Amino acid sequence: MSALDPPGGRRAVAVWSIGVAVYFVAVIFRTSLGVAGLDAADRFHVNASALATFSLLQLLVYAGMQIPVGLMVDRLGTKRVLTLGAVLFTAGQLGFALAPSYEMALAARALLGCGDAMTFISVLRLGTRWFPARRGPLMAQLAGLVGMAGNLVSTLVLAPVLHGVGWVPAFAGSAAAGLVVLVPLVLFLRDHPEGHAAPPARGAGGGFVRRQIRASWSEPGTRLGLWVHFTTQFPAMVFLLLWGMPFLVEAQGLSRSTAGGLLTLVVASNMALGLVYGQIVGRRQSARMPLALGTVGLTSLLWAAVLVHPGDRAPMWLLVTLCLVLGSCGPASMIGFDFARPANPADRQGTASGITNMGGFIASMTTLLAVGILLDATGDDYRIAFSTVFVVQALGISQILRLRGRALSREAAGARAVIPAPKNPPPERAARACSLPEPSGHGPQ
Repeated sequence: MSALDPPGGRRAVAVWSIGVAVYFVAVIFRTSLGVAGLDAADRFHVNASALATFSLLQLLVYAGMQIPVGLMVDRLGTKRVLTLGAVLFTAGQLGFALAPSYEMALAARALLGCGDAMTFISVLRLGTRWFPARRGPLMAQLAGLVGMAGNLVSTLVLAPVLHGVGWVPAFAGSAAAGLVVLVPLVLFLRDHPEGHAAPPARGAGGGFVRRQIRASWSEPGTRLGLWVHFTTQFPAMVFLLLWGMPFLVEAQGLSRSTAGGLLTLVVASNMALGLVYGQIVGRRQSARMPLALGTVGLTSLLWAAVLVHPGDRAPMWLLVTLCLVLGSCGPASMIGFDFARPANPADRQGTASGITNMGGFIASMTTLLAVGILLDATGDDYRIAFSTVFVVQALGISQILRLRGRALSREAAGARAVIPAPKNPPPERAARACSLPEPSGHGPQ
């Protein structure tokens, strides 16, 4: 561990936990539509394309906010950005509960997406400012794991509450969680431990913005991180965020409870594999690329097996296997940050993370819209609609293969450049030095 590394410890865990709790609630709100898609279609009297617009707009706002949020984190600090995010996503969830029309519900989801966009990059920043660099991959995976726990709450808690008490009580009641996490955030969260502040951001206004973005984007590691995130995250997100429940119920003939169990399996698999991926990458950086590409290949293989299976419906064992594999998409997407992090200094971490985090959400947004359009155009042919997954994956893999050589070479060169010279000579050199005659009459001091 470098002398400049943050110390970690119990206080670091406590502060980081506050930030992660905010992210946890944001994910509950973000994924709440995934278990309410069919209810939303009935409530607002919309078709598949219009239903997809809810998630599409939310992700569009989220993706569009990533670079501005990264700049805000670098400039204003984590606490201010997280506080603003918590206020916005709470207002968005409450607005979605009370919206009397489709248009007002869209505006509420956009507000929710804006607040949600401010959470994850802030949590990543807390991890890099409070924990040693070698813990970075594990802390990022743990943050993702907690986020998936929020998804689990949506599936296991919000779904039955929604069907039990109705739309307004379920969504308005869940909005109270935003107020609960806002209190410790305002009172106790700190941006960094004493003595470990990041270098102050230089300049202001447009010059600062252009310099941060240009410097971060010029690093091949940042661009590689974006494309890894782009290619790995979206299959699971599209499944969980909107189209998984309709696919399992309408195309596969499952009951809502069985389909909910399979969505829960995706989340549980994600949480278990997040710990595994974090430990592997933390110990062996060389495992990053094989893990990312292996996840993409396995995901593609299972989707193909489900979609081309003879007959109208795939067997349950195949659907279970698909859901287990989809659980690896989230942990694999976190590897993107492990390429961007070492490529950028501390005062650019927020901006670089924002660029990276755009990848998966752009891919998800594109696929969500494409699936909805194709379902309407083909009379709900899910096989054709979900074939979009392979097109998006092919684009991402081509960019990963194009960038990986330059990014890894530059990262290796940077690692060699920062290795400090040893403070004391090796024992054998010291022994040889002691055996030489002294050049003057004085002995060793």
